[in-house]
Amino acid sequence: MKMYLDDIREPKDSYDVIARSYEEAVMFVQKNGIPSYISFDHDLGCEDTGEILKSGYDFAKWLVDMDIENIYKFPDNFSFNIHSANPIGRNNINSILNNYLKFKVRYKE
Repeated sequence: MKMYLDDIREPKDSYDVIARSYEEAVMFVQKNGIPSYISFDHDLGCEDTGEILKSGYDFAKWLVDMDIENIYKFPDNFSFNIHSANPIGRNNINSILNNYLKFKVRYKE
């Protein structure tokens, strides 16, 4: 299962689900589990009031928390891409996922 998380862009490849917000992505995982592949955007828009909505980084942190708490587990073949144009956001998502997944592999051994 492949997920594309982005509030505006259309994916160039085929995806099983397109989530347009943090909340949509969370609801999908709650119903279906963590997909084997996720392409992340960082900035997921803002409210009409100007309040910034939760980001792709917030979703990545939520996924890590869910795995730690044994609520939803990363599939063994999990992989991800970050298509965000935000370099700091891209680095943050990449760091939290890579560091956690490396830790998880080491911890299993």
